[in-house]
Amino acid sequence: MFGRILNQMRDRIRTRQYIVTIHAEEEMDNDDLTIFDIESVVLTGTIVERQKDATTGEPKHVVRGETLSGDRAAVVARIGRTKKLIFITVYWD
Repeated sequence: MFGRILNQMRDRIRTRQYIVTIHAEEEMDNDDLTIFDIESVVLTGTIVERQKDATTGEPKHVVRGETLSGDRAAVVARIGRTKKLIFITVYWD
């Protein structure tokens, strides 16, 4: 159902066209996750939910997948107006 958007997200990761919000960076630090873990979540995961951003009204997606160590985590992300992938938040799943 979300195959096209997931492929776009993965392409942005492979070409390093992404932005990590301050909130996502703080959550990564709090949960001892690295950017490589977050990349892995998207590259191995699936989109499980579509949400609407309260501020912009744009769609954002929850992706659940595996970190480098094989643990389950989730990423909330969206493709921004500049076509870059924006990591909004991350958390253990």
